[in-house]
Amino acid sequence: MRKIKIMVVDDEHLIRWSLEQNLKKQGYEVFTAGTGEDALRLARDEQPDLVLLDYHLPGINGLEVLQRLKELDEEILVIMVTAQGGLETAVNTMRHGAYDYINKPFNLDEMALVIRKALETSELRREVVQLRSEHKKQGPPKILGNSKHMRNVLEMMAKVAKSDASTVLVQGESGTGKELVAKYIHYESARADKPFVAINCAAVPATLLESELFGHEKGAFTDAKNSKKGLFELADGGTVFLDEIGDMEIGMQAKLLRFLEDRTFRRIGGSKMIPVDVRIVSATNKDLLKAIEDKSFRNDLYYRLQVIPIFLPSLRERKEDILVLANYFIEVFSKEFGKPTKGISSMAEKLLVEYNWPGNIRELKNVIERAIILGNDENLLLENLPLEIVAKASHVTVPLTTFKLPPEGIDIEEVERELIKQSLEMTDWNQSKAAKKLNLGIDAFRYRMKKFGFLK
Repeated sequence: MRKIKIMVVDDEHLIRWSLEQNLKKQGYEVFTAGTGEDALRLARDEQPDLVLLDYHLPGINGLEVLQRLKELDEEILVIMVTAQGGLETAVNTMRHGAYDYINKPFNLDEMALVIRKALETSELRREVVQLRSEHKKQGPPKILGNSKHMRNVLEMMAKVAKSDASTVLVQGESGTGKELVAKYIHYESARADKPFVAINCAAVPATLLESELFGHEKGAFTDAKNSKKGLFELADGGTVFLDEIGDMEIGMQAKLLRFLEDRTFRRIGGSKMIPVDVRIVSATNKDLLKAIEDKSFRNDLYYRLQVIPIFLPSLRERKEDILVLANYFIEVFSKEFGKPTKGISSMAEKLLVEYNWPGNIRELKNVIERAIILGNDENLLLENLPLEIVAKASHVTVPLTTFKLPPEGIDIEEVERELIKQSLEMTDWNQSKAAKKLNLGIDAFRYRMKKFGFLK
């Protein structure tokens, strides 16, 4: 791993030497310069990640060096070192691009802390830029569907994305792709360059959810050792996805409603009202109207959230999309795992379409991923599917009309023996699974195993 490069620029030899020794012990690669001119030459050659720059230098002063360093590399981190009382000078350098400043005489531990904070901030900025760049390349998530249900949903999503709608409510069973809808709306909108942040309201304890959403000030409660921005503040200009909104505690619902009214809030323990511009996309698999009757969900919050309602159909309501999705997942996982599978056998297709899919798209995705990992054929076969899918679609029978009895006849005992053998090989000689493949009880199956010499 490459070492972080730090350049120390100071006209005092003792300061240069002590900083160099201390920073090297911390694992940095360090080089030094006594003048601004030397610093600029070194910067061109060494391309440092961070510069500790004294303001008062012989020749060109620290401010001019700072400006020219920024011309060389706009992303370079510069921490100005100033004499006591040089606050106005320090602030001026920060206006010209310095990350921070520290006064002389300084404590080496304090200097180490400032450097570490600067490097961490720089790394976070790089990650944010990289993530945004990746999102731009990837664009919105792929949402597939040719059914009438999905064509209506896709049309609605496109309209919402281009609109100024500030609240959207996505309803549908678990596994239908509610978060994908939220991401599609975000990345197809004018907010695409701003953050998309998501939180599962059911996964965060009620006592912590307020802090996660609104943030808190230092000392607001026992563990609040530092101030913290909440998701609404972090996502300013972008989109916040509130998953499982139906599980939000009733007291927190009132606070969310208050925020939705004017898009301002206070951090916990704070007095300042903070305005933000965020689109709220909420999602739930619950019947919110029933929850309102049960007094577990606020009527006024429901109507505030569902300004734009989107209803996602279950997979069993859009059966014509099952094979479209299955083939897409086959393409994705075959490429990921380096497998040859390209399609689906006719019998596997029948079972996939007839199965009820209680887990919806999430379940279908998991089934295909497992089948690709375990299989190694050009087509996804019946034996690659989980037993529960085969069992629950047991009314789908093999089309025996495709079998033709040869003119010379056939020994039916040999056919039965071959079926027993194939079912055992298909299930790695698991007798229970093999018996179920032939729709036989375990005793009847074991009888035939003994009959044909497969069981002693």
